[in-house]
Amino acid sequence: MKNFDIIKKPILSEKTYAEIQNKKYAFVVDKKANKVEIKKAIEDIFGVKVKSVNTANVNGKFKRQGKTQGYTSDYKKAYVTLTADSKAIEFFESLS
Repeated sequence: MKNFDIIKKPILSEKTYAEIQNKKYAFVVDKKANKVEIKKAIEDIFGVKVKSVNTANVNGKFKRQGKTQGYTSDYKKAYVTLTADSKAIEFFESLS
């Protein structure tokens, strides 16, 4: 798997905005990727040093509109913590 196939998109929410100052970032990642692959992809794409990676599988929510009902897609998210001496990820600097 290539780096850009592993990291799909950043998660931007109130909780993740608060953690940007602590060099903690959240990403939606490929469901088959493990922590080692995620760490390597983040380091290669953004040029930073990763301290730890925590992952969570998120089940889709049940949604209903009129007669139509179903579930949203399942996905995997990764919380990435950078080392203290690492530079911040530039994409998130303008958001904090």
